[in-house]
Amino acid sequence: MTMHMYNKKPVSSAIIRFQDCDPFGHLNNSKYLDYMINAREDHLIREYDLDIFRMARTEGKSWVVGHSEIVYMKPALVMESVKIQSQLIDFSEKHVQAEMIMYNETMDQVKAVLWSKFVHYDLKALRSGIHTPELMGLLEQLHEPLEEQRLEVRAKKLAGVQMSPAIN
Repeated sequence: MTMHMYNKKPVSSAIIRFQDCDPFGHLNNSKYLDYMINAREDHLIREYDLDIFRMARTEGKSWVVGHSEIVYMKPALVMESVKIQSQLIDFSEKHVQAEMIMYNETMDQVKAVLWSKFVHYDLKALRSGIHTPELMGLLEQLHEPLEEQRLEVRAKKLAGVQMSPAIN
C-alpha cells in the first residue's frame, strides 16, 4: 500500500449565522455541534475523499454518533468568522473518535472543543460493523493520538497554550 501524505489536522472557516444564535447574539449551545460536525464531514470529503453519505448509499455502511462531549470556552458571536479544525484522535476496528476545535478567526482563542465517538454501522444488518482493511489503513495514517485522556484537561491545555496550530 502506498503511503499518502494527508493533512491530519484540516481547518475550515464558517460564519456564525443569526438563526443559530440566542437573543444575546451568542451561538446556541446545540449549534456548536452542528457547525463542528459539518466541518468534520467537509474535511473527510475534501482531505481524504471519504464521503460518508456515498458510502452509506453504495456500501450500506457508515458511522453513527455513539458519544459526544463538548467543553465551551468562549462564546461564538453572530456574524463572527470562526475556524474549525478536526483530527482523528482514536480508532478501533469498530469506531473512530474525532476531536473538533472551534477557534476565532486568527486561531488564537479557543471557542469550544468537541470529542465525538462514531460507531461503524452496517445499515443492512442494523448493527455495528467492522472497518475494512483499506479503511483501517487510512485510519492508521490519519491517527493523531493525544496525551490527554480527559476532554476537560485537553480543553484547558488548549486554552492555556493559545498557540495557533500549523495550517498546511
